[in-house]
Amino acid sequence: MNFRSISYKEFWIHVIAWVCLLSFPISYSYTQFGELDLHMLSRFFLNGLVFYLNYLVLVPQLLLKKKMIQYIGLSILLLFAMNIIVMNLPSSADFDAINKAMRQQRIPKQMRQFRYVIPTMISFAFFLFGGTIALVKDFYKRDKMVKQKEIQKTETELRLLKNQLNPHFLFNSLNSIYSLVRNKSSEAPEAVITLSELMRYMLYEAREEKVPLTKEINYIKNYISLQRLRLSNSEHVTLAIKGDYEDRKIYPLLLISFIENAFKYGTDFKGVTDIAISIEIVHSKLIFRVNNFLGNYKKDEKSSGIGLTNIRSRLELLYPNAHSLSISKDEKRYFVDLELILS
Repeated sequence: MNFRSISYKEFWIHVIAWVCLLSFPISYSYTQFGELDLHMLSRFFLNGLVFYLNYLVLVPQLLLKKKMIQYIGLSILLLFAMNIIVMNLPSSADFDAINKAMRQQRIPKQMRQFRYVIPTMISFAFFLFGGTIALVKDFYKRDKMVKQKEIQKTETELRLLKNQLNPHFLFNSLNSIYSLVRNKSSEAPEAVITLSELMRYMLYEAREEKVPLTKEINYIKNYISLQRLRLSNSEHVTLAIKGDYEDRKIYPLLLISFIENAFKYGTDFKGVTDIAISIEIVHSKLIFRVNNFLGNYKKDEKSSGIGLTNIRSRLELLYPNAHSLSISKDEKRYFVDLELILS
């Protein structure tokens, strides 16, 4: 049973609900018999067991995972087994009185068996109630996740729109291109095309929910190419790509934040930028690694912390239970390891 799926608030709702339900058989027992009828309580707790088996096990593990045959089969088996157990439990005083009255009036044996229908119906009602509550809970959980995803998407789009024309990056890129043009470098036309491709992707294609991984990788290549233009020494900036990624898709602009940070902080006091970036596709898994030299750029802990929090939140929403992120550092280098399960 997945008790971890029950929140603190939900736990107390269950406790209060069961206390209220339990008050009925207890009050009935004292009213009718003047004492607590343990047989009646045992039936009550068995019905509670039926409720939670369906609520915590059968519905989440089978029905919601579309294992209909297994769910129906185990449900029938559970109800049948529970009915057998209830029939073999010692009868309470009220059932003894009913049986005696039936025998005295010579009611046929088949009719007397009808007394077992009521406990069976009660068990079935608890079973249905547990399944209904589990389905309603799942519905609201999924609805909440969809709303959170939409809110996050909207916030991300606004943040991306704000950062798409980053004045600092754009200024440096244009300044680098201007220097190439002034020196009549053959790289100038290619630099203009690269900047154009990068801005087009950020402004238009990255608005889609998912983009082809090929386009995301091309965007990363263009970004690195423009960064190299402004660096005095980019010999140690490397990008390695392995695996087949032609037919894969990814949520856009997830990886670039780590690369931006690497370029921001990966330059030493001599002006040498040392960054190693690798992207590897193994079956349906994307393995992304970045490590960079810890340069002399003063890090803004407040803004970098918020940025990292946003990245983690976005990964949780877009790739729930389908990613792992590890960030570490030693005295000289900063390491990012990210794995994504691609659809």
